[in-house]
Amino acid sequence: MVDASFEDGVDQPLRLTAETPKDLSVISALLQDAVCKMGRVNWMPRRRRFSFLLYRFRWEAVDWADAQKREYERVATALTLDDVLAVRTRGVDNQNKEQVFNTLSAEFEAGEDGAGVLRVACSGDTMFEFKVECLNVALADLTQPWAAGGKPIH
Repeated sequence: MVDASFEDGVDQPLRLTAETPKDLSVISALLQDAVCKMGRVNWMPRRRRFSFLLYRFRWEAVDWADAQKREYERVATALTLDDVLAVRTRGVDNQNKEQVFNTLSAEFEAGEDGAGVLRVACSGDTMFEFKVECLNVALADLTQPWAAGGKPIH
């Protein structure tokens, strides 16, 4: 087995931002089936920032992996939400740092003057809901990809 690397694929590490719902739909699609532990989420209220360290399935490399007859890949990714005013959760045990969830989608419900609610839906009826001053989301791949062991099945 050969280790995967970005150089082998068609893409470089992803570095994306979302300031509109349309931008967020791209990030949402890329986050589908990412895996995270509660110990890898961080709320910094003074900085108005919330972040997740996720292990993202590389959906953008599926066709390439199929064509090359290579294994599918995952990569460590930071998802950072800025301008967060408040956070609510459902199905989250803040004391259990080992609690695992898979991300399913990210959606923005616009309010007045660019403010709104950003929701990150996860497996097991887990939900993160962020009251935001504006939509300000960043996704950044942090590591080289590694073999995923399989493609998520829906």
